[in-house]
Amino acid sequence: MSNKPTVLIVDDERAITDLHARWLEDSYEVRKAYSGSEALESVDESVDIVLLDRRMPDLSGQEVLEKIREQNIDCRVAMVTAVEPDFDILELGFDTYINKPVSDPKQLHDIVESLETRSTYDKQVQRLLSLASKKATIESKKDSTELGDNEEYDDLKSELSSLRERLANTATDLDDDDLRAEFHGRNTAGSKLVNSTGATNGEN
Repeated sequence: MSNKPTVLIVDDERAITDLHARWLEDSYEVRKAYSGSEALESVDESVDIVLLDRRMPDLSGQEVLEKIREQNIDCRVAMVTAVEPDFDILELGFDTYINKPVSDPKQLHDIVESLETRSTYDKQVQRLLSLASKKATIESKKDSTELGDNEEYDDLKSELSSLRERLANTATDLDDDDLRAEFHGRNTAGSKLVNSTGATNGEN
């Protein structure tokens, strides 16, 4: 039995699914699903990471994500999608939001490796990094007026601030550049997931 982490790739565009699978198959156990319903048939407790398209014809990525969380399957989920993020992403239970296209194998490996590292952290740290990714993503798409008028964004910032305070003493002991950047205000080269969205770590 392989000790490699298992990655489930979900996209109704077969060419993209197959390409991403080829890029990852030497380092990971890879499963492929070409629809939302196939994804739900393929996901189980042995899956570590899901790369999930958002817009699919049978079940949307959002619906698949909701089912995964309802089943309490402990996996990290990246939305990998051409859908431009809006305030509705603040309510979704993903770990990070990646805009297509994922242009080369290294970029995809960086995304998966970061999520793999996060799987080793406790739930509060995982939650902090998920919130930070959402915050950076929405800040890259909305101006300060839009952000200031949105209650969900204010709630996200408040929760993120509280988590930072509770976890501040833990951050230096964790091997995650994204996490250290959250506490030290650095946009490091290792901030792979946030940078994949084209966002920064700046406060608004």
